[in-house]
Amino acid sequence: MDVMPLLLLVAGSAAIAAAARRTPVPAPLLLVAVGLVVSYIPGIPDYTLDPEVVLPLLLPPLLYTSASDSSYLDLRAQMRPVALLSVGYVLFATVVVGWAVYLIVPGMPLPAALVLGAVVAPPDAVAATAVARRVGLPSRITTILQGESLLNDATAITAYKVALAAAVGEGATWVGGIEEFLLAAVGGVGVGLILMAPLHWLRTHLKEPLLQNTLSLLIPFVAYGVAEQFHASGVLAVVVVALYLGHRAWEVDFATRLQEEAVWKMVAFILESAVFALIGLQLPIVLRGLGQYAGAEAAWYAVAVFLVVVAARFAWVYPGTFVPRILSARIRERESNPTWRGAMVTSWAGMRGVVSLAIAFSIPVTVHGGGAFPHRNLILFLTFTTVIGTLVVQGLTLPPLIRRLNFPGRDPQAETLAEANAQAQASRSAEARLDELLTDDRNELPPPLADRLRTVLERRRNAVWERLGQTNPVTGESVDDTYRRLSSEMISAERTVFVRLRDHRYIDDEMLRTLLRRLDLEEAAAYREAG
Repeated sequence: MDVMPLLLLVAGSAAIAAAARRTPVPAPLLLVAVGLVVSYIPGIPDYTLDPEVVLPLLLPPLLYTSASDSSYLDLRAQMRPVALLSVGYVLFATVVVGWAVYLIVPGMPLPAALVLGAVVAPPDAVAATAVARRVGLPSRITTILQGESLLNDATAITAYKVALAAAVGEGATWVGGIEEFLLAAVGGVGVGLILMAPLHWLRTHLKEPLLQNTLSLLIPFVAYGVAEQFHASGVLAVVVVALYLGHRAWEVDFATRLQEEAVWKMVAFILESAVFALIGLQLPIVLRGLGQYAGAEAAWYAVAVFLVVVAARFAWVYPGTFVPRILSARIRERESNPTWRGAMVTSWAGMRGVVSLAIAFSIPVTVHGGGAFPHRNLILFLTFTTVIGTLVVQGLTLPPLIRRLNFPGRDPQAETLAEANAQAQASRSAEARLDELLTDDRNELPPPLADRLRTVLERRRNAVWERLGQTNPVTGESVDDTYRRLSSEMISAERTVFVRLRDHRYIDDEMLRTLLRRLDLEEAAAYREAG
């Protein structure tokens, strides 16, 4: 096996993604553009997207990182609009795009057109997360887009399987399609629910951070693989497990969290960079198979499909945003009032990505009976142009659109006040815990160290206190050991308060992660200070 093409892909995409941080162009767009150019350099190997690699090996870790960084509480609060997009919109787009292609392309059978509709229906998790992170969307819109992109792949893959069965002559029916969808959805969620508690138990009971992080890297593949073995949705299984583990990440040992965060950031950076570069590198492969559709005719089909994809999202998002509120008093009471600006951004933020291309490349070459799959090469081409079109057109125009719509920005003063109040409550809890611990003879400390523990919450950056080499006569612990233990108890008390405040929605998950990371670093510093 020649590893050089793989090394060139990883190293080159990482370098381009790093360079993009110094430019106003989002990294996904620059990677796609460079991939398009590089694909025609002589000597560059073909990087054909293999669905047997992308779906089981690249999709699970990308979904896992996105879901574990998402807020379970925020996602649960927005589950109705997320479900409307991740299920309703995907099915709507499959039908609308499929029917439009059936009418536009002469001789295109309806089942084959619906295959294309299912392929281009789901906005991509990687693209949505990358753009949302770069442009700083309001939290509610970000939650809806991330939730949609995490869950819609399951709907699209199921719709694709049903349409493909009809296209290849397997006699698919509406009843069979509904049964397959229910099996995928219920089965995927069920597998995730079954796996999440044992996996979390393992994470909290393994003592070695190295083993814990190895388990962390295996988790998305385990969830995906087990679900697929039962013909359920591996996508949903990964998302359910990741949301649960992310919500309870504070229970894992601090050293593991620090290492895990660094490891997953690296994995996500490499995979996201490589994925977008791969999209651009597909151009020669797609064009070689066009045959009779080369030229102006293919370009017309590409523009038409892109416009239908964009229009279909607007046609679904605006009614889906406002009609339920008009019809239901309960929705009006429980959910904040959406605005036309939010609906505009949600409609325009429908970038497609590597999942659509991977599904398209999995279309079989022949149907039952040995005949060629109808218009397969054209479907690949239209998928590619739709992905490129949404990434370039919508990805480039989304940031200025958000600025033009003048969304209210985040309130730094209010966030700082909330963080300060949370820290004050946690500090009081830690001080109370310290006083309680110091009443026990086993926790006896020299006064300077006890005073340092009382003031450490306010003076994190003070110089290292001189360590005394005394030994506790009750426990046999050295002063260093007692200092480490009491410092850890204080930080644990703070951590409990922060999680409780998150669970009561006083602070959000993003702030919780910031506060927990600070505690993790401080706990590591306390261990270093104590020798």
